[in-house]
Amino acid sequence: MSITMAVLDWLHLLGHFLTLSLLAIGGAITTAPDMHRYLVVEQHWLTDSQFTASIALAQAAPGPNVLFIALLGWNVGLNAAGGLAAGAVAWGWGVLGACVTMAGILIPSTTLTLAAARWGHKNRERLGVRAFKTGMAPIVIALLGATGWILSASQGSATDNWRLWLLTAVVTVLVWRTRIHLLWLLAAGGLLGWWGLV
Repeated sequence: MSITMAVLDWLHLLGHFLTLSLLAIGGAITTAPDMHRYLVVEQHWLTDSQFTASIALAQAAPGPNVLFIALLGWNVGLNAAGGLAAGAVAWGWGVLGACVTMAGILIPSTTLTLAAARWGHKNRERLGVRAFKTGMAPIVIALLGATGWILSASQGSATDNWRLWLLTAVVTVLVWRTRIHLLWLLAAGGLLGWWGLV
């Protein structure tokens, strides 16, 4: 995929991720639906498969959960360069894309978290602080559910990919009701995909 990006487009990408950073309650993955809307649907800077592959690869790799942001930026940069065939230029654009998206998602939320954590620690016994912490739990669960829905829906309809939907439902119940470590579930899903069952 090849796209054209001007300086203003890079600034819009940075601005969008700066905004999403402040909405990332429960982690950056909770804003994936809006990232999909912006990067794939509105701007056409990424394809559906590039978007989902970026998230899947980052989730499977060891390290921080936020790595998918760098991969999204990397793919936008590669597309702006015309793909990997552009050689060293593509690598440079990829690094620029990763830096823009990571700076956008990290700077506001890190600054706000530091200030809020200091204030919350000083005022941890206040009723309002305790109520805020309790009230955030359903919001985080809903945002994670929306992310799961977007990622599953991009794989086709329920009738086309009934195995994938069944696997999603089974894993959801297992995570909710058992203490099976998530890495075992990821490994099982990877094996099922490798064997072509999902």
